[in-house]
Amino acid sequence: MSKKRPVNLDILTISQPVTAIVSILHRVTGIILFVGLVFLFYAFDLSLDSQQGFDQVVNTMQTSFLAKFIVWSVVSALLYHLVAGVKHLFMDMGYFEELDSGRSAAMANLIIAAVFIVLAGVWIW
Repeated sequence: MSKKRPVNLDILTISQPVTAIVSILHRVTGIILFVGLVFLFYAFDLSLDSQQGFDQVVNTMQTSFLAKFIVWSVVSALLYHLVAGVKHLFMDMGYFEELDSGRSAAMANLIIAAVFIVLAGVWIW
């Protein structure tokens, strides 16, 4: 093995193409969805436990910024993951596999997801 191989361990100096960023964000949103389900299942369980639990969840969702932020984060992750998943379905059918069309699809993925995330924020707040 050659000893003159380039080594760059500072990940912040590595420039990623937009397709890689979209792919990394797809994986990150999957993890956020998995972790966020804990909060959503807890709220769902509490709301089904009794009338007082339901009222508590409704009151928390209407008044707590942190609860709204968590719900918005999970919904945003879900929307991004959904848009990226649809892009992957198109890729499975043979579209957007070339470099230029793949780059365009990745940019469209980011723009569409950003619009959906902003709309979700307006809906939640």
